[in-house]
Amino acid sequence: MAEIKPMALIESMKKKVCMHSDVYFRTNKQTGKVTTGKLCNPSTKEPSENQVKAKARFAKVVAAVRAILADSTEKAKLQAEFKSQTKYGSLFGYAMHKLNGNYDENGDLIGD
Repeated sequence: MAEIKPMALIESMKKKVCMHSDVYFRTNKQTGKVTTGKLCNPSTKEPSENQVKAKARFAKVVAAVRAILADSTEKAKLQAEFKSQTKYGSLFGYAMHKLNGNYDENGDLIGD
């Protein structure tokens, strides 16, 4: 199979080309590989109660991860753990993995 080298303009693209487009571009920072995707048949229904709860829980976990990464001592500990593993490609993704199990379905910290 041939390897495609995208032109320089596409290499630097991310997200959508314009607001009317449904094609998304993404460049993997580690490998430099450019991928595209198309949003087909987006949902037009109102989100269910469970979807709203999941979104709120995710927002709480993201806020907790950002707070931990803002603390230099906690960030240093996480970076040491992150460097010893190969599954996760970013510190933020690794922190999400570590903290996600510490929150219940409502997004509240377990044990508080």
